[in-house]
Amino acid sequence: MLPLEDAVEESAWQRIYIDLPWAEGNADSNASSADHVAQGALDDIHDCLGGRPLAVIGNSFGGMIARYVAHERRDQVLGLATLAGVYEPTHQARILPRRQVVREDASVLALAGRARDDYEEMAVVQSEATLTAFTRYVLPGLRGANQTILERVAEQYALSVEPEIAHPAPFEAPSLHLFGRQDHVMGYEDGWKLRDHYVRGTYAVLDSAGHNAHLERPELTAALVKDWLVRT
Repeated sequence: MLPLEDAVEESAWQRIYIDLPWAEGNADSNASSADHVAQGALDDIHDCLGGRPLAVIGNSFGGMIARYVAHERRDQVLGLATLAGVYEPTHQARILPRRQVVREDASVLALAGRARDDYEEMAVVQSEATLTAFTRYVLPGLRGANQTILERVAEQYALSVEPEIAHPAPFEAPSLHLFGRQDHVMGYEDGWKLRDHYVRGTYAVLDSAGHNAHLERPELTAALVKDWLVRT
């Protein structure tokens, strides 16, 4: 999430980053399901903020957790944003575009070195800029993640009840739902299905963007996040 700092540093918002249980350096909290992770996020928010108002943003799996927090704390949450978020937890049930690289660059892949496989697996735009961003912001988390915890949570990757089903009333706070057109991991169709639930939602499907959409289209992502915060 740190690439977004430049977009929000001049705003009045305090930023609090919550590490998910598998982050390097965390003690093993025995989290073994998405429900455990979601409740842990609520607990962390309560410890940090009590009942103070907040907006919540999450990327990928964190997008699903952000949706959970936003619905469980509707009276406290002023806005919700998801970036390439999980909307359909079951991989086989997702509506996905075909794998596509819109810009190939063999010289960039050569520069990637030992990070090549991880980078190439996700990159839709192969460029020195996206490689630099991936190496700085994504790779440390991949390399440092506690695989034991990841594997436990993966066994129960879905929430017991989807937030929009548990709380079916329309979500009326400003929201942002940003997807990569070429995101072959999460797609965008499953999130689009919930557009009527998020009555103040901006939906954006960015071309030339995959699962790391905010790294591949940083300026447009920043503009949309700024707009969301202004609306919030």
